[in-house]
Amino acid sequence: MKRPTNPGNALMLALLLGTSTTLAGALGMLLMSSVVVTVYAVCIAPLRSRLHDSAALLASLLLAATLTSCANILAQRWALQWHQTLGLYAGLIALQCVVLEYNGFFRQALTERLKFFGLSSGLLLMLAVLRELFGQGHLGRGLSEHWQGLILFNEGLHLVTLVPGALILLGLLLAARQAWTRSNALSKETHHP
Repeated sequence: MKRPTNPGNALMLALLLGTSTTLAGALGMLLMSSVVVTVYAVCIAPLRSRLHDSAALLASLLLAATLTSCANILAQRWALQWHQTLGLYAGLIALQCVVLEYNGFFRQALTERLKFFGLSSGLLLMLAVLRELFGQGHLGRGLSEHWQGLILFNEGLHLVTLVPGALILLGLLLAARQAWTRSNALSKETHHP
């Protein structure tokens, strides 16, 4: 059975493409998103049954914006260089929290939420590794001051470091996944006379 596409998850595309330029950027955004979404889920749970309609929307929006702003201030304090390059995308975390709330994400079973988080995190990290590796020719340069990263070649394909290149790379990854699942499904079919 095929799941219906959730248009709210399309908002994650901006975070995915914008923050996956480097592995360090993707790890920072993953950490920030994880903390904000987790704290949001804990804080909104007792309010969910007491508020309805527009009051619930306002509370959800205020809570998500407050948590994201606090995380943004902490990122400015402890990771200024990361914040200067990717802090623009931090505001989208609040919007994503509100969208996830109204799509019923936080009412799902914990296993379903962890599965979604694992898949989206894996995609973000995979895209970041591929973009940094093929776009810049190295991997992990911004992770530590004392390590220059794994340098494979001097210059990479500059298009991959740009957002349109990331979109092309994401399309190729999705096409590879579809081809892989289709070939597995065809190999499992048996023909009986």
